[in-house]
Amino acid sequence: MGKTILIAGGAGFLGSHLCDAYIAKGFKVIAVDNLSTGAAKNIHHLIDNKNLTFVEHDICKPLPADVVKGPINIIANLASPASPPHYQRLSIETLRVGSVGTEELLKLAYRKGARFFQASTSEVYGDPEVHPQPESYKGSVNSYGPRSMYDEAKRYAEALIYAYRHKYGVDTAIVRIFNTYGPRMDPDDGRVVSNLVVQALANKPLTIYGDGSQTRSFCYVSDLIAGFIALIESGEEAPINIGNPGEFTILELAKIVQEMTGSKSKIVFRPLPSDDPLQRKPDITLATARLEWKPKVPLREGLLPTIQYFKQS
Repeated sequence: MGKTILIAGGAGFLGSHLCDAYIAKGFKVIAVDNLSTGAAKNIHHLIDNKNLTFVEHDICKPLPADVVKGPINIIANLASPASPPHYQRLSIETLRVGSVGTEELLKLAYRKGARFFQASTSEVYGDPEVHPQPESYKGSVNSYGPRSMYDEAKRYAEALIYAYRHKYGVDTAIVRIFNTYGPRMDPDDGRVVSNLVVQALANKPLTIYGDGSQTRSFCYVSDLIAGFIALIESGEEAPINIGNPGEFTILELAKIVQEMTGSKSKIVFRPLPSDDPLQRKPDITLATARLEWKPKVPLREGLLPTIQYFKQS
């Protein structure tokens, strides 16, 4: 019998790409999603695949017994709103999925003897005072503010995973994800790449918050998924950064999108939201050394299929 992976958040942007990757590897995939921010269209192309089972379900509740009756080798927790408009709209739900939902999946991993993989985030570093950010950096996070429900849900999840590993021996791995882009992003998710591409294609003003000098590092989705798989299949336990260390200002990104779309859009500036980090760049020394992983797709190359996706959406 082949192996089975359960992917919570399997109809989301990243979750659906992880479903594709494990279907291609010959796994049976159980994709679980309550569709609060995920979309069934993201896995529609897999719906007739005999190796995919899709379950619409909230992971804060135990999964139905018939769904998890067989062996499960890997549990990947990608279930959480992940962009500010979504996690601010679903603030309590975000905190619950990071706490109650994560623990439900950890309990299942314990029962099944499965490897548990957690999608954490660079947001655990907050507005960093160290640049670039290594995994050893403890962070500068505001626990009481407009981003706190997401940041603290992910930080709590990491602590919970540590406790389950050391108390119950659950085999665990944690990835800290930096800005990612590519096809299947939600056009309304409020992330900078999707915002700028959607605005540019509609010839609407390109909105930049602050003066545009804040920086981000953009990782194309195929690179990120390759990093996920390398980490899942390793024996690594401690959090590992996966992201592209190529650093761009938001103004640079806007001008690249403007050029690549041939847009007539003008750039407009708006006030910087509270707690928005001014710098974000991963130190990927650990990923390179322990996983033999490096990103391969430069920004302009990854923007081509991303722009094409939004044109067709």
